[in-house]
Amino acid sequence: MTGAGGRKWWALAAVNLCVLVVTLDGTVLSVALPELAKALSATESGLQWFLSGYLLTLAAGVLPAGLAGDRWGRKKVMLVSLAAFGAGSVLCAYAPSPGIFLTARLLMGFAGSGITVMAMSALTVLFDDRERGAAVGVYEVANFLALPAGPILGGWMLTHLWWGWVFLINVPVVAVGLIVGTVLVPESRATKRPDLDLTGMISSVIGLVVLTYGLIEAGERGWSAAVTLTTTAGGIAILGGFFAWERRLGGRDGMPMVDPALFRSRAFSWGAGLSGMAGLCVAGLLFSMPQYFQAVQGADAMESGLKMLPFVIGLVLGALPAGPLAKAAGARLTIALGFVLAGVGAGIGAVTSAVSATAFVVIWMAVLCAGVGLALTATTSVALSELSVERSGIGSAVVQTFQKTCAPLGSAVMGSVLAASYQARLGHAGLPVGAAPEIRHSVFSGLAIADRLGSLSLERRIRDAFAYGLDVSLLATAGIALTGLILTLTFAPRTRPAGHAGATIPDGAHAGRS
Repeated sequence: MTGAGGRKWWALAAVNLCVLVVTLDGTVLSVALPELAKALSATESGLQWFLSGYLLTLAAGVLPAGLAGDRWGRKKVMLVSLAAFGAGSVLCAYAPSPGIFLTARLLMGFAGSGITVMAMSALTVLFDDRERGAAVGVYEVANFLALPAGPILGGWMLTHLWWGWVFLINVPVVAVGLIVGTVLVPESRATKRPDLDLTGMISSVIGLVVLTYGLIEAGERGWSAAVTLTTTAGGIAILGGFFAWERRLGGRDGMPMVDPALFRSRAFSWGAGLSGMAGLCVAGLLFSMPQYFQAVQGADAMESGLKMLPFVIGLVLGALPAGPLAKAAGARLTIALGFVLAGVGAGIGAVTSAVSATAFVVIWMAVLCAGVGLALTATTSVALSELSVERSGIGSAVVQTFQKTCAPLGSAVMGSVLAASYQARLGHAGLPVGAAPEIRHSVFSGLAIADRLGSLSLERRIRDAFAYGLDVSLLATAGIALTGLILTLTFAPRTRPAGHAGATIPDGAHAGRS
């Protein structure tokens, strides 16, 4: 690639490298928690917040980031976010206390939201309809690669290096992103600068923080816990008020943060919504499969990370051909095929047992993830194809909102299904007196008790019960995929042929690029 065409692909590569680091930081910390507990004298609650705080601010910052990019310049927001992410990484590595470490993690989360939103917005700014499908596929691959890479890379670094390098490794990547972004990424902004809409900004941040926290608590405590019910309901209510305010502001000829015109496009609305549903099909695997590999099959943390490679290979194999396939067969059929593959993979996986061969697990994981990669890339491309350069920042932020909330929601739903099914199959009869609650609470606690008692029969019972819970959660995943397929075939519009000029929403779509 040479000239302007090559420059934009090099720019995409650099931006995606930064996106990979942002996604990786959401998973790498899980293997570093024991080291952080010793180095910072952090409590169990503090360790949980190290993980949750990053995810909360990553989700809450997407809409303000989109607005800031449209108002002040998307390239500026991306570069500032990169610098802040690098600064937060250094502060994490040298944090002298849990409080400072948590502050740095929150900063990294907010900065990460700016990076991911502006990276997605760049797909609209840099690429036309003919190239955008392939560009979205590359963008999604960068996100997918980070999912298993976090535990694998983190495990290796913690084995051989000081724990601070888990964060300092971000610094050279940020430096590359700053240099290449400055040189190759064009500046763009809305020709009519949107108002700040402080009411909308504050309510969206609070609503997303409260809702995401509720979903995280659902995964930790269950859906019936008071904190889960109150925070989830509160977050939904606040976000409902936010959308009502935006609609009212738009009706008064104001400049709302999220333009209601976005949702008058069926392609954008269903593309964004179905992308979140595709993410739901795979989010639960990140919760359940490491436990299956470690607790049921006896793998250590590094082996477990390596056994997750079919997960990312499947996602990549689905994402890369999504653009060409959508051109040949149409976006709706491509999305539908993705949901079919995800459902088939989940259905096959629903007969996994405690003694299933590794090859069998590899096959169904790869099929399921290939379907998700295909559907997620195609739905994202459909949504972005409806965005103009004028409001690509906030439009990309809306798509990111759907995708960012699917991770804690999928983990909470699938985790709840798995836990309930595990406990139901385990039962109460025959469990050691006094140890039953601990065994039923966690498969790892149960296996530790079985090992202490030297009971092979209890060990087999616990492993079989967990495998049963995994199977039921995969049946639920197949149900989500089937729902996505029905919604796609029923409501998703036929998209225009590739190469059709111009996005359709909102008005003023053809704002120039600077």
